[in-house]
Amino acid sequence: MCGYSDLIHRGAKSVTIGLMGLGMTLTPALAAKNDCDGVKVEVTEARKQEYAPLVASAITKKVKPAEVKFLAILESRNWSAAYVTTPLSDDGMMFFQTVNGKKQFREVWGGYADPSEKPELASWAEKLGAPQDLARCFAKTVTE
Repeated sequence: MCGYSDLIHRGAKSVTIGLMGLGMTLTPALAAKNDCDGVKVEVTEARKQEYAPLVASAITKKVKPAEVKFLAILESRNWSAAYVTTPLSDDGMMFFQTVNGKKQFREVWGGYADPSEKPELASWAEKLGAPQDLARCFAKTVTE
């Protein structure tokens, strides 16, 4: 009977260790999800149609709205950001602010970012005037 008890004890120990590992895996995943809480993030056809001309007009090189491809569109309050790629430019996150009912281009971020840079990226976006939740979601999006 003692051997059976040892087997159960070892099994319980494995389950406990497994659950601890699962907890360590879920915590960053849940934190990552929280970075975009409160931010509208769906890339719908209607949103693509709305943002494509805005992006095309903000790019200094001639780009047709139909050539703009969306990796992400983020919206929070009167600010938004579109993560885009075009045939003539590198991928970039373009920030817009709605003023008097019209979206106005504010700034673009481009390049490569490491997940360790998330706080700096969020701070940069907040200095533009973007809401904190949009800034966090931007930082998460460009570091994934």
